[in-house]
Amino acid sequence: MKLYYKLICFAVFCTVSISCKKYLDIVPDNVGTLEYAFRNRNEAENYLFGCYSTMQQLADVTKNPGFTTSSEIIYPILQTRFFDEAGFNLIRGIQTPADPILNYWSGNNTQSMYKAIRRCNIMLENIDEPIDLKEPEKKRWIAEVKFLKAFYHYYLIRMYGPVVLIKENNPTDVNIEATKRKRATLDESFEYVLSLMNEAIPDLPPVIENQTREFGRITKFMAMSLKAEMLATAASPLFNGNPDYANFKDKDGRNLFPVAYDADKWKDAADACKAAIEECEAQGLKLNKEVPTTNVAEASDEMKGVLVLQTTITRRWEENPELIWALNYGFNYQGYTIPKLTSKAVSMANTYPSNWAVPISTTELFYTSNGVPINEDKNWDYADRFTPLPGDAANKHYIKQDYQTAKAHFNREKRFYAGLAFDGGIWFGNGKTKESEAYHVEARSQFAVAGPKSLNSTNITGYWPKKLVNYLTNMDESFTPADFKIPLIRLAGLYLLYAEALNEAQGPSAEVFKYLDMVRERAGLKGVQESWTAYSKNPGKPETKEGLRQIIHQERRIELCFEGQSGWDLRRWKELQGVLSRPLQGWNITEEDAASYYRPQTVLIPVFGLKDYLWPIQTFDVIVNENLTQNPYW
Repeated sequence: MKLYYKLICFAVFCTVSISCKKYLDIVPDNVGTLEYAFRNRNEAENYLFGCYSTMQQLADVTKNPGFTTSSEIIYPILQTRFFDEAGFNLIRGIQTPADPILNYWSGNNTQSMYKAIRRCNIMLENIDEPIDLKEPEKKRWIAEVKFLKAFYHYYLIRMYGPVVLIKENNPTDVNIEATKRKRATLDESFEYVLSLMNEAIPDLPPVIENQTREFGRITKFMAMSLKAEMLATAASPLFNGNPDYANFKDKDGRNLFPVAYDADKWKDAADACKAAIEECEAQGLKLNKEVPTTNVAEASDEMKGVLVLQTTITRRWEENPELIWALNYGFNYQGYTIPKLTSKAVSMANTYPSNWAVPISTTELFYTSNGVPINEDKNWDYADRFTPLPGDAANKHYIKQDYQTAKAHFNREKRFYAGLAFDGGIWFGNGKTKESEAYHVEARSQFAVAGPKSLNSTNITGYWPKKLVNYLTNMDESFTPADFKIPLIRLAGLYLLYAEALNEAQGPSAEVFKYLDMVRERAGLKGVQESWTAYSKNPGKPETKEGLRQIIHQERRIELCFEGQSGWDLRRWKELQGVLSRPLQGWNITEEDAASYYRPQTVLIPVFGLKDYLWPIQTFDVIVNENLTQNPYW
């Protein structure tokens, strides 16, 4: 795809440049840089792709706070550095204002949002220069850049709260005092990004007609879906009348956060969600329910159901009817998420360490096969869930028969088996095309083969994020990953966001249950009301706004697990502190015997306080700009 390759070239060029200005130094001596950049349509298009470039780099989930701070995955501190694991270390409590981790506000990193915003402003300021740029295409480009400008501001809002709005770049000869801008209020910040989206949406194409040249560029339904998410974020507890920030004021005494809760924000979010859903469905988007056929020679209906759920995110974007928006860079960490299923694969542990570990708390989010939480199901043995049992006939499609594994692994919903790899769990794929020949995970023997000092072959909890591995990926004598893109927004997530906003706006209703149940049905579960009535110890839970809120939140955490969404959700719900207030545990991985192995051990005690809901602005920036107010508690 032309866009994909241009973005890669642009990113590489920026990376090797000495300064942030060097990426434009592609002209002969004595020629004005901007004049050259906008001298014709082709050069201006290259600059447009430059505006996209910062967004594309966000495809790296290790630099996404929604991914690394969710507690869904723990990355151990190893002596050998395979990548920059700083994002994973955020939950270890090492964030400081002097040198913030994942600093998107300032600094020299290529992901600085304000650099990206300034680039967008330059594009808008010079869009009339190319004399061969026709009006319809110009309108589309302006809309794309306004979308990007809104997205970059929004990304900052999610992390920092009220932001400095860069509506226009300063002139080069501006007085130094004019560069010391103040933070807008939170409401002003959201109003601005929403105004940009409203300006952009009418001029964006409904679909990408020329997918060979343009696939990945912004469409109307992408923008409408992001607008819905923006409004839901603005309506959420972190940002909507949060008492923790009631006294958060700038140096002029202005309240930077709204002091009162505004219920109408949820209605606005629900309306935007519904409009986005209607636009997506009008363009042919639907839930992915198609059973994959590539390298699937023989599989039971149960296994096909698991494969449908696995391929909901690992299916190629161009073929996935559910994927609203992703980024052109693929997920590059399958070597960290696939367990070693063969002896030859174990020997590759130092090159491809399978050490992205899922804590027990994340595995316990998933429902029982009855579609209710494991601690609510009156027919599921929650108290004895750590007891080892041999795999039985009833669970043979998910657990190796006669293999000793924890009782917690039995009789769970299909998303549990599609999302997680565990000791004794069946693994379809990795070169096997028949379910009868499928591998199963032997986590205890992997540790024994690798030796007690190696965490590259197994991981520190005994669970792997299977959802982040394409079933076509193969690790044996060599490693051959099958590429896929992590979604930013997909239709199931939009359905659940609509259900959440509608419940908050008006409480339980048939419309709320309709969209919840559409997602559950694809997972092989009955509707919320039917499941809770028949199986829950708390059958009336779905009938109250508060009870249904808990159900919707858990449903989103299950459905979107490992997709870089839960960390943002938990943050906006003000629930992340509660999730990270408990030790994160795994199995006793140094033991081979099942009775000894299945004893929970603490592997990490997270550190997350009230101040951590918002990022600190780097101390240097606050000193240089005396008008800039630091975030509370830092």
